[in-house]
Amino acid sequence: MTMKTLFLQPPSFDGFDGGAGSRYQAKREIKSFWFPTWLAQPAALVAGSKLLDAPPARLGMDHVLAEAKQHDLVVIHTSTPSFASDVRVAEALKNAKPGLKIGMVGAKVAVQPGPSLEQGAAIDFVARNEFDFTIKEVAEDRPFADIDGISYRDADGKIVHNKERATLEDMDQLPFVTEVYKRDLRIEDYFIGYLMHPYVSLYTGRGCKSHCTFCLWPQTVGGHRYRVRSPQHVAAEIRQGMKLFPQTREWFFDDDTFTDDLPRAEAIAKELGKLGVTWSCNAKANVPRATLKVLKDNGLRLLLVGYESGNQQILYNIKKGMRIEVAEKFTRDCHELGIKIHGTFIMGLPGETKETIEETIRWATKINPHTIQVSLAAPYPGTFLYKQALENGWLDAANAELIDDHGIQIAPLHYPHLSHTEIFDNLETFYKRFYFRAPKIASIVGEMVASPQMMKRRLREGVEFFQLLR
Repeated sequence: MTMKTLFLQPPSFDGFDGGAGSRYQAKREIKSFWFPTWLAQPAALVAGSKLLDAPPARLGMDHVLAEAKQHDLVVIHTSTPSFASDVRVAEALKNAKPGLKIGMVGAKVAVQPGPSLEQGAAIDFVARNEFDFTIKEVAEDRPFADIDGISYRDADGKIVHNKERATLEDMDQLPFVTEVYKRDLRIEDYFIGYLMHPYVSLYTGRGCKSHCTFCLWPQTVGGHRYRVRSPQHVAAEIRQGMKLFPQTREWFFDDDTFTDDLPRAEAIAKELGKLGVTWSCNAKANVPRATLKVLKDNGLRLLLVGYESGNQQILYNIKKGMRIEVAEKFTRDCHELGIKIHGTFIMGLPGETKETIEETIRWATKINPHTIQVSLAAPYPGTFLYKQALENGWLDAANAELIDDHGIQIAPLHYPHLSHTEIFDNLETFYKRFYFRAPKIASIVGEMVASPQMMKRRLREGVEFFQLLR
């Protein structure tokens, strides 16, 4: 018998993207929601399950409680910024239905299973690392003692940590998440500023070869080996997705670095080219021009690129494995080939100074990606950056939750020569100096004039952006 299972992304701050796909759980400068792919994947393995993603669907606790009462098992995705709120949700669920079994998944509980169980009395178990088949076995009502990869309380209340689950190597074993999206989600509820709407995102593989000290997923649940689905498996899901969601304007591959395996990236691109879809993906700023051309010729529209900083020493400090001059050539190649870039930058990384912030702002305007996102260095538990921050006194208790009382990202790190406030205030400076330039304004206005939909969208985003700054 399979337990009647609810996969839940709980309600949180208004507009807070804490979903099981968001890399920086926070309320952003422009409202956005990522697909809860990390929940949809085990949901696809558990027959008769349901996925409830409360924030983008604007569902409150009354709806969640009513839904939970109809289930035997609730699996909640949590994160460091949302954990305290998610524990309160778990407590409310237990109060409403005392016999309900509640588990949590996500990077937070993967690296802090014991403390998480201690802080959340309503939590019956947490699943560590990759949890797809772990949750499937829990839903099959197997004894906790027989399930690899979980931590739980035994009959005496003692916390027990079972052995690790073997890493999944054959990624083609995973069923399509698009079937769960169709069954339980409304894709129009999900939007990202730099992706066409409506979009659909999924993973073609897990893990990342890079060792960036701040990056959450590879250091907690994904690992540093890129384990992949076959190009044929990926193409089959896109073909099915086209039938399920004919309104989709763009497909996004959310692998940490889709371009880690260049021959495979080209093979997938050629399959997508046959289907005639528009697609985008994460990429490192070192893809050779020949590969970029293959991708562009087969439907690639945009690359999401983590530049992080324009200072080479900071890139060394965070083990980015990127040379400034290589990134510049890559960016020029993309511009010349007509590939748009959404560039992401991080302020407050180790080695940051007032001078390096200025250097990065100047460099960002020089290489001129189509759009940018500026984040604040976030030391998530389980990352090397978190270990560094504790050892060096860069992180204090008042800022350890990474967000403020409204769910907006704060500047959690500080240095003897650079305060929290100085780092945070430069967020606004960065955005204004990048976007308030005549060529960039002309580019955005040109987009808006050419497309009524883009006109409406950019105006909405502009209002949200200025509200945050205010």
